[in-house]
Amino acid sequence: MSEGEQPVEHPITSELDLHTFRPAEISSLLPEYFRVCRERGLLRVRVIHGKGTGTLREGVHRLLDQMPEVVSGYRLGDETSGGWGATWVTLRPEAD
Repeated sequence: MSEGEQPVEHPITSELDLHTFRPAEISSLLPEYFRVCRERGLLRVRVIHGKGTGTLREGVHRLLDQMPEVVSGYRLGDETSGGWGATWVTLRPEAD
């Protein structure tokens, strides 16, 4: 964030549309977003990365592969939930 820019509030839901973020923000955004989702009991999240060239999707999947809070892997959407332009992620519940 450059000087003078204010953070943009983004509602935390079970859907995260990455179209509003720069690719460089994704590596810090996903862990933080998932942390808050887990705190709120949102354990199934649809990440919308778009179809495009697949670069963003591949980057998202690389991050997901490294995140211990992601369980049961993840899968691309089906014909009703975004197809290969979205990924469903299952999160591990927060430890008590």
